[in-house]
Amino acid sequence: MKSAKVESTMPETARLIKKYPNRRLYDTQTSSYITLADVKELVLKHEKFQVVDAKSSDDLTRQILLQIILEEESAGSPMFSHDALTHLIRFYGNAMQGIMGNYLERNIQAFMEIQKNLQDQSRSLYGDSAKGNQEVWSQFLTFQGPAMQSLMQTYLEQSKNMFAQMQNQLQTQTRNMFNPFGGFAQPPASEAPEPPVDEPDDKA
Repeated sequence: MKSAKVESTMPETARLIKKYPNRRLYDTQTSSYITLADVKELVLKHEKFQVVDAKSSDDLTRQILLQIILEEESAGSPMFSHDALTHLIRFYGNAMQGIMGNYLERNIQAFMEIQKNLQDQSRSLYGDSAKGNQEVWSQFLTFQGPAMQSLMQTYLEQSKNMFAQMQNQLQTQTRNMFNPFGGFAQPPASEAPEPPVDEPDDKA
C-alpha cells in the first residue's frame, strides 16, 4: 500500500524532514542534514515533525520512528522482552489486531498520565531546577519505588480484569449474532434426545 502524501497528512506547524535515496535526512527548517539521533531529540522535545520521501512525498514518519525504536532496542537496554515481541508479532493479521493496538495505546497514555502526576509531585516538593530536577526526579522515583510497584500492579490487575470482561462481552455478542432467537443452537450431548426404539414386529 502506498504511503500518504505530505500535503494531506502534515500538520501546518510540523517540521518537514526529507529523506533522500542515499538515506540521508534533510531538515528543511535548519537547512542541514540530520541523523536518527537528531530525530530522536525532536521526539524527546515533543516537537511536531514529519519525514517524507524527497522524490515521491510519501509519508515515512512511522518508518523512521520504528528505526529509532529498533536502535534503542539494540543498544543494550531493551524495553521489550523476547516474549513480548513474539506476542506482538502474533497479533498481526489476527482478528484482535485492531483491538490490541487501541488497548496498548490507551495503556501507554494512562502510564504517561501517572508519570506526569509523579513529576508534578516532585516539582512541588523540590522545585523546578533545570539541571538538578533530573537527579531529584531519579531520587524521588527510587524513594517511591515500592509505592510505584504497588500502583502498577494494581493498575495491571484492573486492566487485565477489564480486558477479560471485554472478551466475555465479545463472546456473548458473537453467540447472540449467530443464534439470535436461541432456537438454533445444538443441545449438549447430555441433553440430546434418545433415538426412537423400533416397535416389535407382530408377526414375530
